[in-house]
Amino acid sequence: MRWPDEHRSVLKWRPHCQAVDMQAGPLAVTEVLRLAGYPAPATELIAQVDHAVVIVQELLPGTKIDQLDHRGLDQALELNQLQADRLADRPDIPTMQLHLREDGAGYCLHEPLRQHNRRSAALEHWVAAVGADHPTRMVGHDAVHMDFHPGNILATGGSITGVIDWDGAARGDHRFDLVTLRFGIHAKGADPRVTQHLDTVLDSLPEDILRPAWAHMSLRMVDWAIRHFTPADVEHWLNLAEQRVS
Repeated sequence: MRWPDEHRSVLKWRPHCQAVDMQAGPLAVTEVLRLAGYPAPATELIAQVDHAVVIVQELLPGTKIDQLDHRGLDQALELNQLQADRLADRPDIPTMQLHLREDGAGYCLHEPLRQHNRRSAALEHWVAAVGADHPTRMVGHDAVHMDFHPGNILATGGSITGVIDWDGAARGDHRFDLVTLRFGIHAKGADPRVTQHLDTVLDSLPEDILRPAWAHMSLRMVDWAIRHFTPADVEHWLNLAEQRVS
């Protein structure tokens, strides 16, 4: 959208939510990060319109990354580190939920995996078992994006200029976003060297972080594929999810 003074912004519409919840959660996370120099968009306007929230945010420079290269991965890892401990003084910001034993609100549904086929049912059984061994919420004082993938990372000339789409942001462990990023680069044409580098980073994470984060993303992506995409897409995500099932 364009303002009367001619500067441009991004207009977003989020259904079935409350402006007060967005301000207390995701928007509060981005404002804390911005104070630390993180390239998250400023919120210029927020309004409740019936059941939906309308948000106007700063238009950041750059375009989304189609394929993450080594330089981009190094920058993404640096940004992820910047998210650590940022919410230590903000106990009011809600903690992220993993939904390993119960359904999320329209995502992370368990029943589609139980019903789809033998592989997905086995994955759901593993996810629930991980959920039985870990808290339902990810503990931590870090800022977590929750959807940190190349499509939400902007860059110009090989340099990251912004990270967008913070609508699910919450308190937790910043390393969760690295697992999300691993799922985000699981696509045809991905640079195998970049994938290997990120896998090595994940290998170094504590099991009490990696296992629940991997279980959450496995459930999230396989469930979504079952309900919205093709059987081939379901297999695509099962192939990745099963790499760390143990």
